[in-house]
Amino acid sequence: MSQTAEAAAPVTLTPNDYKSNIKPIWCPGCGDYSVLLEITKALAALALRPENVAIVSGIGCSSRFPAYSNCYGFHGVHGRALPVATGLKIARPDLTVLCTGGDGDGFSIGGNHFLHACRRNVDLTYIVMDNQVYGMTKGQASPTTDPDWDHVLMPGGTGTRAFQPLVIALASGANFVARAFSGDPAMTTDIIIEAIRHPGFSFVQILSPCVTFRPDQREWRNFVRQAPVPETNDPSRAARRIMSDDGFNLGILYRGDRPPYRISRKAEFEEVTAIGKEFLV
Repeated sequence: MSQTAEAAAPVTLTPNDYKSNIKPIWCPGCGDYSVLLEITKALAALALRPENVAIVSGIGCSSRFPAYSNCYGFHGVHGRALPVATGLKIARPDLTVLCTGGDGDGFSIGGNHFLHACRRNVDLTYIVMDNQVYGMTKGQASPTTDPDWDHVLMPGGTGTRAFQPLVIALASGANFVARAFSGDPAMTTDIIIEAIRHPGFSFVQILSPCVTFRPDQREWRNFVRQAPVPETNDPSRAARRIMSDDGFNLGILYRGDRPPYRISRKAEFEEVTAIGKEFLV
């Protein structure tokens, strides 16, 4: 085979092609190990070369993904992953941009950015590993924690209604909304593939147990189930379904057809050029 033909031959990629040589340091049994594998399997299935993928994260256990990845990565500050990912995708639309994080990083300090990222509908995928607890800082309640979860740090529970990520994502304008479970690798990989493929802002909530501070979450395996209704492109129908959801229905809830946000690079450069000319007068 000639060198030209050899260079043109398709390259078969495996999940290991997307992993760095840094060993993950999550607690034994953490669901994030599975999510790491599921994301790399999705990227391999899509045949996306590592240099054409960027992973952006904030702070928290699940925000360590850039370090464990062989793709471009940016480990940002607490709650600010989505603004960075949004700016990156607008500046480099040729890249496949993933944003990873947890329920504290994404829905507490990053909650405002979450709303507006859904609203803007930039073409990126946001994957949140939701364990309903602040695992890295030793077990405080997070926005998605049940109000009656009794813990030494909050005896009797918080008494505060839990944040509903899928409801908020749908109401704010996300173009793809889904829930997966880290203990179901095949379904989770398939959902991530569909999220990356779908144009616009895709949001995937992955139930990812924290067995260290929430050992009760080992039982999630017995609670999760395939959603009894098919996905829809009707936001009002999706809203009715999700408002009666108990948090354990899995699958794609909503697949919208809203055009993703686009910026005219030509107009932007023309504007910059015009401003520069003013300084020459």
